[in-house]
Amino acid sequence: MTKDEKKDQKASKESKQDNAKDKKSNKKQKKEQPDKKTKDKKSGKKSNRKDKKKSSRRKNRKRRSFNMDSWSPKTSLGIAVKQSKIKNIDEILDKGIKIMEPKIVDALIPNLTQDLLLAGQAKGKFGGGKRRVFKQTQKKTPEGNKPSFTTYAIVGNQDGYVGVGKGKAKETVPAREKAFRRARLNIIKIRRGCGSWECGCKEQHSIPFGVEGKNGSVKIKLMPAPKGAGLVVEKECQRILEAAGIKDVYSHTLGQTQTKVNLIKACVKALKMLMSTRVRRENYDDLGIVEGSIK
Repeated sequence: MTKDEKKDQKASKESKQDNAKDKKSNKKQKKEQPDKKTKDKKSGKKSNRKDKKKSSRRKNRKRRSFNMDSWSPKTSLGIAVKQSKIKNIDEILDKGIKIMEPKIVDALIPNLTQDLLLAGQAKGKFGGGKRRVFKQTQKKTPEGNKPSFTTYAIVGNQDGYVGVGKGKAKETVPAREKAFRRARLNIIKIRRGCGSWECGCKEQHSIPFGVEGKNGSVKIKLMPAPKGAGLVVEKECQRILEAAGIKDVYSHTLGQTQTKVNLIKACVKALKMLMSTRVRRENYDDLGIVEGSIK
């Protein structure tokens, strides 16, 4: 062997030894610096599951983009909206005109968000009782069981407009799309104000007066609350009121409130009572009543 070959062998051995030392040092550093999870366990810090659930729900709230040019309306009302003869949805809702196309709502309320309500319940011994988006039912036939899925969708702009729709189909995706479509067709305008005797700020953070809604055995009463009270109501009703733009409310419920479908329907009926109740013009300034959007 020549001198150059011997030098190359020595250099390769030294490089291998250096690599082995580096690997050992990296392993020691990893042992000395534990992961964040182990640190949290040792220090007793617990992960907030509620925060994770809230973040996941916020991700589910989607703002659907709408392109007016690609829309070809099929009704006379839709043609009038596209030709910009009708520029505000109040012109339709105040006259009581029935909306037959969901894209009319998308065109007139651009900042619309959509979400699904937890109206169903999981089945099984260990997973039973957990709330789900879809409510599953089955029909017994000679051929076998035929399942169907029901879901409830909510649509709103957090500024005086909200809609709730039901969708039912043999599969989950068409049921969801049907619910979103019907929620847009069922959109309503509500009144907001400050009817609480504890507050009297004349701002639109609550409702101007108490309203009641009943469906089946479930009865819900919504009452005005002062600033900072929050939405003291069931979680799914909270999401409906948030979509409508209400921030503070007290509530009282009676009946089998575990049946979420009846509770959702009762809450929607109570919100409809805000517009159907007659109010004197003198009380509009006293209670700070505003119909529909503030902006």
